[in-house]
Amino acid sequence: MGEIVHLVDRQPTVSAEDLLAGFHPSPRFGNVSFDTYRPDPAQPSQTEAVHELKAFAASVDTPAPSGWRRLFGPRAAERRPGIYLDGGFGVGKTHLLASLWHAVDGPKAFGTFVEYTNLVGAMSFRRAVDELRGYRLVCIDEFELDDPGDTVMMSRLMRELSDAGVKLAATSNTLPGALGEGRFAAVDFKREIQVLADQFDVVRIDGEDYRHRGLPAAPEPVTDDAVAAAADAAAQRGRTVALDDVETLVEHLSRVHPSRYRRLIDGVDVVAWRGVRTITRQDQALRFVVLADRLYDRDVPIIASGEPLDRLFSEEMMAGGYMKKYFRAVSRLTALTREGGAAV
Repeated sequence: MGEIVHLVDRQPTVSAEDLLAGFHPSPRFGNVSFDTYRPDPAQPSQTEAVHELKAFAASVDTPAPSGWRRLFGPRAAERRPGIYLDGGFGVGKTHLLASLWHAVDGPKAFGTFVEYTNLVGAMSFRRAVDELRGYRLVCIDEFELDDPGDTVMMSRLMRELSDAGVKLAATSNTLPGALGEGRFAAVDFKREIQVLADQFDVVRIDGEDYRHRGLPAAPEPVTDDAVAAAADAAAQRGRTVALDDVETLVEHLSRVHPSRYRRLIDGVDVVAWRGVRTITRQDQALRFVVLADRLYDRDVPIIASGEPLDRLFSEEMMAGGYMKKYFRAVSRLTALTREGGAAV
């Protein structure tokens, strides 16, 4: 017998040590590899990206030459300490980044950009550097610069890690030199952004969102009664269902730090939302993006009533500086809603 719980009743706590211990791919990407990635035959850059990442993995696992071999041995092609996967959402960047992580021996770390900034906030910049500089590989998914503080901090973090010999790998929807554009006065932080960009060789991945490739449109929302009935039925089948009114949930998220959202949904098998409405405040919308990412990581189906989830964010937001974040969230939420519709 399962149960019905409410996310708004949860107040999770997470220590800095817990955050660091969680730097590995989510269950969705727990067993992926380069061989399980399915490149689109119409997009040769996807196959090329696999070759580039395999070569990068080999470079991580190959000790740097020393002594006379470094001075007189054959000179290897110059390679920057990091590799940066640039492409639209849904082309498999996270799959490839997780495959790289699995292909390299540890110690190693894998987390989203937000999780690394949360780590620095939880344990101080110096301690975070001291912890991460002992790693052979640091993978950063969804690299984004949202404000000047992030820019200065991540520029310094990437430089110190690369100076310590740590290999870096990142994914993003934006080229390194264009990070921060449309979100803050990035022109005032050209030096920091350039220092950050200099750490990476860029690999472009073209293609359409695989989550919607050849699939029908997202299912229409159901009624509140249907949400409640589906939640009851799932609980009867032994599932743990998080049933919440979205308006109340949005307010609750403002009282829970995003670094705790992974813990917030611990043990949840299905999410049931009543009264989805368009979010018009940027701070609320950005927090909901983090929740969407954590639900997608865990592959948690969504059953929802109210507005369709492709209207979760206002038109102004979908055309603004954070549009790529919102499009990614809508893409992921749509996929989870499709799974929830199948469950119903």
